[in-house]
Amino acid sequence: MAKPKLFLVQLLNIAGTGPIFGPIMGAVFGPVVFLWIIFGTILGGAVHDFMVGMISNRNKGSSIAELSGIYIGKWLKWIMRAFSVLLLILCGTVFLVTPANILADLTPENLNFWFWVVLIVAYYFLATILPIDKIIGKLYPIFGILLFVMAFSVLGGLGIQGYLGKMPEFWTELTWTHPKGLPMWPCMFVTVACGAISGFHATQSPMVAKCITSEKQGRQVFYGAMVGEAVIALIWAAAGVAFYGTAELLQKAIDAGTAGGVVTEISKTVLGPFGGILAIIGVVVCPITSGDTAFRGARLIVAEATHLDQKKIWNRLILTVPVVGAGIGLAFLDFNVLWRYFAAANQTLAMIALWISTFYLLRKNPYRHVDLITAIPATFMVAVSTTYILMAEECCRLPANIGYPI
Repeated sequence: MAKPKLFLVQLLNIAGTGPIFGPIMGAVFGPVVFLWIIFGTILGGAVHDFMVGMISNRNKGSSIAELSGIYIGKWLKWIMRAFSVLLLILCGTVFLVTPANILADLTPENLNFWFWVVLIVAYYFLATILPIDKIIGKLYPIFGILLFVMAFSVLGGLGIQGYLGKMPEFWTELTWTHPKGLPMWPCMFVTVACGAISGFHATQSPMVAKCITSEKQGRQVFYGAMVGEAVIALIWAAAGVAFYGTAELLQKAIDAGTAGGVVTEISKTVLGPFGGILAIIGVVVCPITSGDTAFRGARLIVAEATHLDQKKIWNRLILTVPVVGAGIGLAFLDFNVLWRYFAAANQTLAMIALWISTFYLLRKNPYRHVDLITAIPATFMVAVSTTYILMAEECCRLPANIGYPI
């Protein structure tokens, strides 16, 4: 594919609800969320996406699971295969439930949540089973442009209506106390997820790595798409902080109708009914265009593990049915629980992907310390993931005086 199209395909692959819902929920921790999105992206997330994409390109488009076997060890390859498929199915389910909820709110009562689930699943099935240039390559560039238009429309509306002038003073209110008492470390770093760094991207970059025509495209396509996602994340974090003004009011709005309800309220208020619907369409497109590639990525990883030739449509069908079926089953779980497990697994995978990149750089440049480019953010993400697993409600629930020292 051409480079501009590849950029937009990569952006839509990695975006999902991450740069929208994650930053909105992360904004409850205060203006410090802006620092994490900026520095997390430049030093961590964009480096992560670029390295995985380019290493995959140099290994015939191999998945992150196969790369772990090549550069760390065969024992990790099987763990990563299982872990990646689980994460992708969780991710696909999150990106199935979110747009279905938003569309159900926008349409008549007879077009309920389950109606939209069936419709979106039908699209996911087609996008998973067909070659990448048949649906994804044609639709994604249009949706990518739409995503930027919607984000900047919301930003413009906030400015025109004076909301941006009500934002808290950055340096005097750099940190807020979370209304529910959640510690900023590590919860904010896990909550923001795709807006700064995301392991899900490590499962998506290999798909686009198969489509670039020159290694020179890698920086603009992989690093650039992550920077583009960070810009969208900054806009929605600003929208959450500016529109509600305090952490308590923002958290109350999230609890009342999830982050999707917050997006709906902000969009309709600052852009009016018509503009609000347009903005929400942009938000709906975002998760759908990551959900389809999540299930597609899961199919390809299973195909690598089973050595099942994917040129034959029957073989694609054999793998697509159980992968998408598992996603439908998980749709019955509580969304908040689903999101937390996805977020924790997501950041753990980011940490592993950065270590794979570090081992690659050590092999190629053993005496130049180039590996520090990935080793430093990898070490940081080890701290984030470990602390979250030790302290989170859905994990070990250890108190801070034990979790932090460990």
